[in-house]
Amino acid sequence: MNGEETIRKIEQKYPRAHKTFFSRPHFSRRQFFELVGAGVSGSYLIGGAKAGPTITAGQVTTKNTAKNVIFILLAGAPSHTDTFDFKMVDGVTPAAAKPELIKGVLWPTAILPKLKNNLPDFAVVRSMRSWALVHGLAQTWTQIGRNPAAVLGDIAPNIGSIVAEEKTPERLATHVFPTFVALNSSNGAGAGYLSSNYAPFQAAPSATGLPNTSNVDGQARLEQRWSLLHQLDDQLRVNSPLGKPAVDMDDFYKAAKGLTYNQAVQQAFSFSSADSARYGTNSFGNACLVAKQVLAANQGTRFIQITLGGWDMHQSIYGLNNDPTRGSNIFTLGQTLDSGVSTLINDLKAAGMFQDTLIVMVGEFGRTVGQLSAAMGRDHYPQQFAFFAGGGIKGGQMIGSTDASGANTVDPGWAGTSATGPRDVKPEDVEATIYSALGINWTTVRYDDPFGRGFEYVPHSDQNLYGPINELWGS
Repeated sequence: MNGEETIRKIEQKYPRAHKTFFSRPHFSRRQFFELVGAGVSGSYLIGGAKAGPTITAGQVTTKNTAKNVIFILLAGAPSHTDTFDFKMVDGVTPAAAKPELIKGVLWPTAILPKLKNNLPDFAVVRSMRSWALVHGLAQTWTQIGRNPAAVLGDIAPNIGSIVAEEKTPERLATHVFPTFVALNSSNGAGAGYLSSNYAPFQAAPSATGLPNTSNVDGQARLEQRWSLLHQLDDQLRVNSPLGKPAVDMDDFYKAAKGLTYNQAVQQAFSFSSADSARYGTNSFGNACLVAKQVLAANQGTRFIQITLGGWDMHQSIYGLNNDPTRGSNIFTLGQTLDSGVSTLINDLKAAGMFQDTLIVMVGEFGRTVGQLSAAMGRDHYPQQFAFFAGGGIKGGQMIGSTDASGANTVDPGWAGTSATGPRDVKPEDVEATIYSALGINWTTVRYDDPFGRGFEYVPHSDQNLYGPINELWGS
């Protein structure tokens, strides 16, 4: 039995199709401040984790080479064979893609023109394969590292929420930024069953910074009201006899207050038109810019998620009438991604932050290969790629390879796990790789889930089905 069959047999034991936990509302930046103003805590609305959970973990060695993570979700699923596993299909791929052989890699220089200069900085896993071909399901799967419809899948936290929970003890009293920030990710997965303290702080980047961080009556009046508030009801806020919901309410008040009239917040979340232009003058580029600034502020943020949608190109993938200058297509969106990510890498390097920051970029699946559909597009397909940069990984690598059309993996390029051996990479392996890079034991099991079953950071930890892609570090 090969590794793929082993995984499938295990996964088939846990079918559970129903409405997922993530159908519940998420908190936007505006809702966060409104929530604080109303005096109601997110944990009260959602339910928080039990105090003092029992935790077990296997004996593993983490890489522990990264301090921060920037996770970029390419929602809609980009065509792998038109981007990071480029295949020139005669009579199909337009010459306008301008493929060139660069350092042994066939690269679409007109689709990703700037990243060609960053080839030594990043690695691409070309042997990744999705479990599902439904956008919503697969996107959530990518963010939580497990099947949302399986046992505990409907309460599973975002990878960033696990990181936030693990890294909260490392926060300093002076840190005021949320540990988990989500940019352009209003529909992203949330904290699951964990406390809403670990939920993503959602924001849409703006040149003027975060709205609602000042008071119409001025800072002095705000401070007076703050002081009066605590004089009146600290006995119900601190070690509250009302329990955790009231304490959480006070935590939310403090977190929101910390973001008001704060120069570090203004500097990190606002930007000039000149800097925006360097990143492409678009919402994705602005998110990459803000991500860099937020991490540079060193105010407690450790995980940033950015979402770039628009990749669901069932028609006119190369432009209207195959004209790359017309309509949204692989050329236009590719260049948006290219400018943002390339500039992000270069700025992190210039600031001395690249080795401490792991950039992970992945879609929910890939797209059909070879000939185009009748609508001149590409449909859903399981073969895909994963992009890694920084965080101590060895750049310049193409891990794994596909056949001539890009339809199937011919060489996984990594050792797999001891239970499976070499095989396709799965979202669970990407999750384990992120945890390992941050020094988090991916075999951790928490016994504070609502069902008392034990929540594994990475599914089936006791069977070693999934694990880090250690080859990214050259080992």
